Amino acid sequence: MTGTCPLPLLTLLLTLPVGTAALCLACRHRPAAARSLALAGTLAVLLIAIGCFVLLPAETGWLLRENYRWIPALGIQVSLGIDSLSLLMILLTAFLSVLAIGLSWNEDNRPTAYFALLLLVEAGVLGVFMALDLVLFYISWELMLIPLFFLIGIWGQRGGMAAAMKFFLFSLAGSLLMLLAIISLYVLHGQQSGDYSFALSALQNTVVPTGLEPWLFAAFALAFLIKVPLVPLHSWQADTYSAAPAACSLLLAGVLAKTGIYGLIRFALPLFPDTAQAALPLLAVLSLVSILYGGWIASAQRDLKRLVAYSSLAHLGFILLGLSAWTTTAVEGALLQMVNHGLTTAALFILIALIEKRAGTRQLEELGGLWGRAPKLSAMLLFFSLAALGLPGLNNFVGEILILLGTFSVQPLWAVLAAAGLLLAAIYMLRLLQSVIWGPAQDEKSWSDLVLSEWLLLVPLVLLVLWLGLHPETFLEPLRGSAQQLLNGAAPLSLSGGLP
Repeated sequence: MTGTCPLPLLTLLLTLPVGTAALCLACRHRPAAARSLALAGTLAVLLIAIGCFVLLPAETGWLLRENYRWIPALGIQVSLGIDSLSLLMILLTAFLSVLAIGLSWNEDNRPTAYFALLLLVEAGVLGVFMALDLVLFYISWELMLIPLFFLIGIWGQRGGMAAAMKFFLFSLAGSLLMLLAIISLYVLHGQQSGDYSFALSALQNTVVPTGLEPWLFAAFALAFLIKVPLVPLHSWQADTYSAAPAACSLLLAGVLAKTGIYGLIRFALPLFPDTAQAALPLLAVLSLVSILYGGWIASAQRDLKRLVAYSSLAHLGFILLGLSAWTTTAVEGALLQMVNHGLTTAALFILIALIEKRAGTRQLEELGGLWGRAPKLSAMLLFFSLAALGLPGLNNFVGEILILLGTFSVQPLWAVLAAAGLLLAAIYMLRLLQSVIWGPAQDEKSWSDLVLSEWLLLVPLVLLVLWLGLHPETFLEPLRGSAQQLLNGAAPLSLSGGLP
């Protein structure tokens, strides 16, 4: 192990969810114990992540690295590392995983298996954000997929199995192509150097034939863009988000979408820099299509979950547009917006779950009069809807304005088209508020307002949304090094990482 900390913190981050999942399964006939274990495990991961964020210096390069021998005959190691970007993504994952457990607290359908699968999803996502060996990365990438398939198929709502199959097939198609590309790089590097290795630092030095590089880049990019997703790879998203249990929708939009963007930044761009640079205009076009298409389709939705799913498609397009612009301001905004989007989208999915629990429906025409029935719940829905809309003083405004400013400086037309997406966002979010909060009530039933357990889910999100909106420098400062290295065409590995 190498790094500045005597404790194997990265190993703990990866193994704690897996070990806790095993303990949950052992409590098969004690669901209360499984719930408590799941919460304790996710809180432990969050505390480690917070400790790393507070104590580690906000500097360029790797903050912590750990390497262990695994299969030396094949050049495979357990190689873990975090820089400022991956640390923020780990912090987001740990925080939203705690919320997912809290949102699922009253799950009574095979709860031990349910919580164990949620923990395995967390482990897979954390592995993606820490892996520096492509075999370990691929295993973590697939580990996210398998438990989600069962969670959506078994615990999902009507159409859950069909949605799970669609999600699985889309993801598997991209993953298999990426696996072929990984093996191709491994063989090419071994033939050129005599050292067969899956280490990212080693594979970055591989000379890929000119005719082959675009195909290998496309294989990586396809796997990542399916997970985001971007149009036209998005057809699984709305069905999956709407059929999935609330906690899974939260994790899908809040963190799994970010694994696709992170994969582009950490793997596709450094491994194939020339092709990646040539592909940026195409990525920008797909991003703009996603922004406008997602906003347009969201404005026509009657189901709250599908509305937020399509709005998420548009907001993720904003993030990738910032990367496509390839300016310091736009890239910094895109990296910050990965955190912002995770928080606001997670909050909206929590609120939709709370409304559906009270009303028994998510259809706009069947809702209304929320302010008169549950004013505190209404205030939370108003707050997070305005945050998603990009109201100044709240988190999304900062990321979006940085992306637009950075994009306008090099491609004014792209920025103008993206700004039209903000107009569409105003249409569908204000329509949501008008229908749910101030629309006429459809019946005379009384609803309970927010209770303590629900406040515990929402108040931390409120504080973070305000913190990011009013003092974004706390998170922008550590991201600047990652943004600059990306723009310079140098992954942190080539500076201070890799295997010894």
